[in-house]
Amino acid sequence: MPDQQPLPPRPALAADARGMIGNMTTTALVSLRGSIDFMCFPRIDSPAIFTGLLEPARGGAFSIEPRDPRANVKQMYLPDTNVLLTRFMTPDGVCELFDFMPLADSGTRVGQDAGSVLPNCVIRVLRMVHGRMSFQMRCEPRFDYARDNSTASRLTGDGAVEFGAGDSSPLLLLQSTQSLDANDGVAHAEFELCDGESAGFTFGEAEALRQGEFNGCGDCEALLAGTIRYWQGWSAQSTYRGRYREVVMRSALTLKLLSSSEHGAIVAAPTFGLAEALDGSRRWDYRFTWIRDAAFSVYALLRLGYTGEARHFMKWIAERSRHCDSDGSLNVMYTVDGKTPPEESEVASLKREGDAGAPLIGNAARDQTQLDVYGALLDAIYLYNKYGAAISYEGWRDVTRTVDYVVDHWQEPDHGIWEFRNGLRPLLHSRLMCWVTVDRGLRLAEKRSLPAPLKRWFETRDAIHADIHENFWNDELGSFVQTPGSKILDASALMMPLVRFIGPTDPRWISTLDAIGGELKVDPLIFRYTRGATLDGLPGVEGGFSACSFWYAEALARAGRVDEGRLVFEKMLAYANHVGLFSEEVATSGEALGNFPQALTHLALISAAYQLDRNLDKVHVPWT
Repeated sequence: MPDQQPLPPRPALAADARGMIGNMTTTALVSLRGSIDFMCFPRIDSPAIFTGLLEPARGGAFSIEPRDPRANVKQMYLPDTNVLLTRFMTPDGVCELFDFMPLADSGTRVGQDAGSVLPNCVIRVLRMVHGRMSFQMRCEPRFDYARDNSTASRLTGDGAVEFGAGDSSPLLLLQSTQSLDANDGVAHAEFELCDGESAGFTFGEAEALRQGEFNGCGDCEALLAGTIRYWQGWSAQSTYRGRYREVVMRSALTLKLLSSSEHGAIVAAPTFGLAEALDGSRRWDYRFTWIRDAAFSVYALLRLGYTGEARHFMKWIAERSRHCDSDGSLNVMYTVDGKTPPEESEVASLKREGDAGAPLIGNAARDQTQLDVYGALLDAIYLYNKYGAAISYEGWRDVTRTVDYVVDHWQEPDHGIWEFRNGLRPLLHSRLMCWVTVDRGLRLAEKRSLPAPLKRWFETRDAIHADIHENFWNDELGSFVQTPGSKILDASALMMPLVRFIGPTDPRWISTLDAIGGELKVDPLIFRYTRGATLDGLPGVEGGFSACSFWYAEALARAGRVDEGRLVFEKMLAYANHVGLFSEEVATSGEALGNFPQALTHLALISAAYQLDRNLDKVHVPWT
């Protein structure tokens, strides 16, 4: 029997065994055991205060759990909300833990600024359903990615503990209806609840929790009811009535949590440092706004009738366009308030023993060239112009500048959608999205009779079309390939019919679709590209890319192979976690990999569900 190589280390606790709560300013992940073990504060891209998910011994967490180790746990979202319910069950009783970040109920249509007068905080409400149960609570924030030492002091008489870590960190306050103790930077409590009793906890910025009309734990129940109304009111605005409503609305609610109510930006994921490979490598920071991912998110939300979110993002991107370089180029990514993300650096304090690398904060891809982002942006602008509001004079001026930039630069190599870190190359997906940039610019100009150098744009669009068919087609493979002259397949080619570059039943496309299914698929997982040790210049073996699987399902449906597409789609739904959230990647052995939850996966799910509904309902959509 041949020697077997040892398996790579299995993650200590799957990142996807969690639900997410948030208030469109920041988010938190809550484990099945009732522990908030990942949270950045006060903003989603601020330094982390809880990172026990990454390093349980040093990262810190805010846990509330039964003392009885026999307790069974179930977790769910309250219907059509982002309020998370964790149920603890023992032979002696049943208790429910409600986790949320408060948002005001406007009573009518929910506005973008809803919740702005409330403190930025987490509220946790325990309700004893029947019987009795003993609990232990431990709150241990670790400021600045666990690099600063925390202090905690008991505040006499009001069941509160204050946390601090020097002038650079926010002063945090934990309030409770229970008596609290504190020592060595940790607040803790032990208490018992009986049938009908409840306990409340608030945790957030100290000054905000002490000011205004907010009454701490006394308002917990009222704020829970208001937050439920807020989310249910937002969900009710959706125009989607298809057969996949539950998973589509969970994805929409997730995208909403990843958006900024103040700025309109949409981040790629709420986390950093979650490895894309089982050996603990590829640990990027995704808490920023990628132009590409955010623009695709707008497309998904528009399909569900959420024009307000699209309008808010368009205002944000208009500000970026007005402050971009004079040649019309944009950055690949921004912070939620439109600044340049920090330089990439390791956080050694959160590296676990045995991991191949430390978590990274900041992102070196900020300095890359990714020409495909312009196509995603122009497609979103075109769709918003179609389903939202007509483009303004200033907006069209920004668009023409962007299209002109692409006309001048489309032939250049770049790092592409997969952000290769071993050099520039001419990439199929980038050329495709350059074609989209010019095509959508032309469509806007024609539909709105707007001034543009039409002859130059038409010639460029035709030239890109010819370049893709002549230089990125491999006769031997019968497929479009990643780079000219190569034999590397790339799942981003699945966007070709989705952006209407090629007909969904064109012989060249069907051949490419079959090649991707044969080379990149481990059913239903689709890998990003033909794997090879030197292709991307990075260590570790990544998993199937979840968004690509949903692109594949949609491409099959558009090609008329609806049963195949539906089966891939519904197999992928099994890779959602217990509350319907998806990680960035999935290992062939089933582990969730990469940052979680990922906007790109959820928006791809929405698009695929929307297309499958059309096919299964036999709704004809003209190819326009």
